[in-house]
Amino acid sequence: MTAPGVLLVMGVSGSGKSTVGALLASKLGWKFYDADDYHPEENRVKMGRGIPLNDQDRIPWLCNLHDILLRDVASGQHVVLACSALKKAYRDILIRGKDGAPLKCDETGKDSQPAEVKLLVVHLSGSFEVISGRLLKRRGHFMPPELLQSQFDTLEPPSAPENFIQVSVDKNISEIIATVLETLT
Repeated sequence: MTAPGVLLVMGVSGSGKSTVGALLASKLGWKFYDADDYHPEENRVKMGRGIPLNDQDRIPWLCNLHDILLRDVASGQHVVLACSALKKAYRDILIRGKDGAPLKCDETGKDSQPAEVKLLVVHLSGSFEVISGRLLKRRGHFMPPELLQSQFDTLEPPSAPENFIQVSVDKNISEIIATVLETLT
């Protein structure tokens, strides 16, 4: 497999995206971004109050992430992004930016050819029970465990023709990392 410009480590809250993403970036020598760090304050406040985000909340955030990925990949930097990316439409925005969005982020550059980011989706999947148990142990995160069901309800697991692998969160971290690295070679 030709190495993608971006590894998107996705899944519901508590699936291990940040931990797996940071370890993969370290092993590969790639840049790491945690998408949660780029949420606008109003999104954090909304989630902190137990209110699930909607598409209008997520699309500008995803467009911003696309722009960051595009900039890094264009400069020759490989990237690992930890991002829930629960819907196919959200992953399309990460790949194509505003041209992948059902609601446009902005209208600049309408006549230009869309710039795409080549990515491999690493879907960390697990049962509600396992992931809920992890979330209940997590401290200091703005995403309350009560919103987990809304994430499972929103989740559209990747499927063909998306470029993806699915890895069970039942595996230990080193097994997850090894599985992803084997896919890249």
